[in-house]
Amino acid sequence: MDLNYSATEEAFRQDVRSWLAANIPADLAEKVASYQELGRDDLLRWHRILAAKGWVAPAWPEEWGGTGWGAVERFIFEEECSLAGAPGLVPFGLAMCGPVLIRFASPEIKERFLPRIYNGVDFWCQGYSEPGSGSDLASLKTRAERRGDKYIVNGQKIWTTLGHYADWIFCLVRTDSESRIRQEGISFLLIDMKSPGISVRPLILLDGHHEVNEVFFDNVEVPANQLVHEEGKGWTVAKFLLGHERLNTGRVGASKRELAKLKAWAANRTHAGKPWIEHPRFADKVAELEIDLMALEITNLRFLDQLRGGKPPGAEVSMLKLRGTEIQQRLTELMMEAGGTRAERIRPLDSAQWADEAFDHFAASLGPRYANYRKTSIYAGSNEIQRNIMAKMMLGL
Repeated sequence: MDLNYSATEEAFRQDVRSWLAANIPADLAEKVASYQELGRDDLLRWHRILAAKGWVAPAWPEEWGGTGWGAVERFIFEEECSLAGAPGLVPFGLAMCGPVLIRFASPEIKERFLPRIYNGVDFWCQGYSEPGSGSDLASLKTRAERRGDKYIVNGQKIWTTLGHYADWIFCLVRTDSESRIRQEGISFLLIDMKSPGISVRPLILLDGHHEVNEVFFDNVEVPANQLVHEEGKGWTVAKFLLGHERLNTGRVGASKRELAKLKAWAANRTHAGKPWIEHPRFADKVAELEIDLMALEITNLRFLDQLRGGKPPGAEVSMLKLRGTEIQQRLTELMMEAGGTRAERIRPLDSAQWADEAFDHFAASLGPRYANYRKTSIYAGSNEIQRNIMAKMMLGL
């Protein structure tokens, strides 16, 4: 097993780092650094910059705009983007729907949707979770009835991230209610969010942001040619998609950036007459977190070495999701601890507070970030589910 980067890979890292330093818009970098909310235009602007460079979808096949990079180069690129504080790319089109279409869709669907996803023409969201059907997706109830050359969709999706920005939604729907096996009879549909009968209701989070939504379908007509893969075989598509989603949830680069920020923050904030970082118990927590992050990075490198050899990771990828999201939460907790009473506000700053140069913007941004990051151990399959997966598939329990 080789956990070291080659000279060629290190040269690639430097090229990526230099390009990012010269091309990330300063206003977007500032928003990321200060934990401000990014709107649709912000997200699409960075997407289109990368698309123009040819770097927006490195994992796609080259015929659809992929870079031809190997797994190691893709990991380095993602890590450098995180370390540089680049805005995150919305995953629903690029990292989720796109790979599904490449793997399962008809040539007509690929030609219709993939170039638009790549170039940031369409904004996508995901329609998986429902009230009572989150980690247990096989219990979903949204119904699609085939009538001639269209489906009639009725039901509800919930926790639909950025659904209020979306042009399209990919949905798991039940097309057969008679099957004895719950995973059968589920299909994967592409649905235009402008279709009559779709309504979006915001769900305001604890931090005050409008990030997620409820989406309702009331006799929504969907052309049958927007079915991906076979009718009733959507569970196969869902498993493929979730594997892609969980592989990217470790976020080692972002956590390394936040750890450096935590150390700098704690060195400049005092408690009982000395900097927080000099208090032994707090320093112990930071050191323990750093060790765990190093272990996560090495685990990532192990998976990269497997990918070098052509072996895709299996159930063990749940380790990245589980440990990575726990580390992300612990970082926010330690930030809050060092921030003290100045970090206690949960609601985001209003425009007047952002305009006040004397206001401690960073401390005030920690509370909303802490509240928002409670979700990381739930999305992409809750951490409890990840433990069950590892116990069953890796340990045989």
